[in-house]
Amino acid sequence: MKYQNVSTVAEFQLLGFQNLLEWQTLLFAIFLFIYSLTLTGNVVIIAVVIQDQRLHSPMYTFLKHLSFLEIWYTSTIVPLLLANLLSWGQAISFPACMAQLYFFVFFGATECFLLATMAYDRYLAICSPLHYSLLMNPEICTKLVAVSWVAGVGTGFLPSLMISRLDFCGPKQINHFFCDLPPLMQLSCSSVYMTEMVIFILSIVVLCVCFFLTLVSYIFIVSSILRIPSASGRMKTFSTCSSHLAVVTIYYGTMISMYVRPHAHLSPEINKIISVFYTVVTPLLNPVIYSLRNKDFKEAILKGMRRKCGIYGVRVKGSFLIR
Repeated sequence: MKYQNVSTVAEFQLLGFQNLLEWQTLLFAIFLFIYSLTLTGNVVIIAVVIQDQRLHSPMYTFLKHLSFLEIWYTSTIVPLLLANLLSWGQAISFPACMAQLYFFVFFGATECFLLATMAYDRYLAICSPLHYSLLMNPEICTKLVAVSWVAGVGTGFLPSLMISRLDFCGPKQINHFFCDLPPLMQLSCSSVYMTEMVIFILSIVVLCVCFFLTLVSYIFIVSSILRIPSASGRMKTFSTCSSHLAVVTIYYGTMISMYVRPHAHLSPEINKIISVFYTVVTPLLNPVIYSLRNKDFKEAILKGMRRKCGIYGVRVKGSFLIR
């Protein structure tokens, strides 16, 4: 069947959190605060990794790219969300809506690929430390990062193209705070069966496969941790890995619950709550968990602060870094 774009809707109206009109100011303050922290935290991570020579390793290269991605990923959604909270019923043109949808899928898919790659990197570092420098050298690291970005670019095209070719005859109100796949398909006045199935299959390939690879990597990591003779060493390593796995599970769990469920529709309000987790919360949690629980990174931050403030020769005990 050949798709034809006969859309008569020139723009959409994002309803956002229209059921919480009395809470709009509070929600604006909360989301603005989280967005500011996300931008600041990720910029700091990128700057520290670039400036400190000790952090020029594959793990921090992946972290730098993850932070860069999170800045753009959350910026695709949150500014329009904030504008909608200030002016209810924010209008967005059809091309702008499709552009937002494309970048959302692009950055979301790239994050899945990067998280899976980072889990594989940690698996090699913990389970095969003697071969790590050979299996994860700078050239391989660069290729894995490039593949993640290129795969993300390609993943974003198909859903955006298929949605843009649907017929939208009205109404033009999107019961969401951004141009997401499910509410857009619900607005279409043409058959969305093929579009829905393609998106379902693509979601399985990207989300479920990446989550499975990440989960398998952490299973091997945990099994290796359990073989560490020192109880304190086991607890320290397991604490860090469990934090990583918790954030990854939140991201994948909410994404899978939204997109790997054909012919099943949750209420719009539930969809919005779930969407907040993977568009607003995880962009803040991911880099923070991956960096601030890392001793080398915290030492690099303190070193940079001392250099900035002109304080030299001050020794900071390791116990202070952890507290």
